[in-house]
Order: sequence, then C-alpha cells, then structure tokens
Amino acid sequence: MTGEPARAAPAPWHRFTTEPETVERDLARLALTIVELLRQLMERQAVRRVGQGDLTDDEEERIGMTLMLLDDRMTQLLERFGLTRQELNLDLGPLGTLLPRD
Repeated sequence: MTGEPARAAPAPWHRFTTEPETVERDLARLALTIVELLRQLMERQAVRRVGQGDLTDDEEERIGMTLMLLDDRMTQLLERFGLTRQELNLDLGPLGTLLPRD
C-alpha cells in the first residue's frame, strides 16, 4: 500500500463518449429520450382514462390532438438530429430497456 486513495475505475468507452463533434447530438438524444418517456407515459394514462370513461368527448379530442402533435414534433426533432426512436431506448443492463419495445 502506498497510502494513495483508491481511484474509481474509468467508465467504459463504449457506453459514453464525449466527442466535441457529437456533443449537440448526444445532448439532444438525452433530452429526447426523456421527452419520449414522458410522451409514452402520458399516452398510456390517456388510454387508461378513456377506457375508464373519465373524460368528456371534448377532453378525449384535445388529448388525442395533443398527443398526435407531440408525436409529430418528436419525429421532426429526431430527423433534425439524425436519430431514430430506437436510439432513444437506453439499455439499462440487467433491468432491460428504458422504453418498452414496440
């Protein structure tokens, strides 16, 4: 023992890279992953509420339109950053993937 503090093992390079050329795309990927997760959760909640009959016809129409617009905007942003929805689905190792596989 040399009396030096133990150092944490470096993160595997294949999991996370910080290349200056890809920083914007990587940040967009992270942000869009969070937005996609929230979009899917909102969609499931809306389907559940519609199934329970908790919503008026007008509320169902507004929620449906909002979810369609959000999905369209997601598609535009994915195209802008050269990403696919599959690339947003983070692999959490033994826990599986962040987003359900469609």
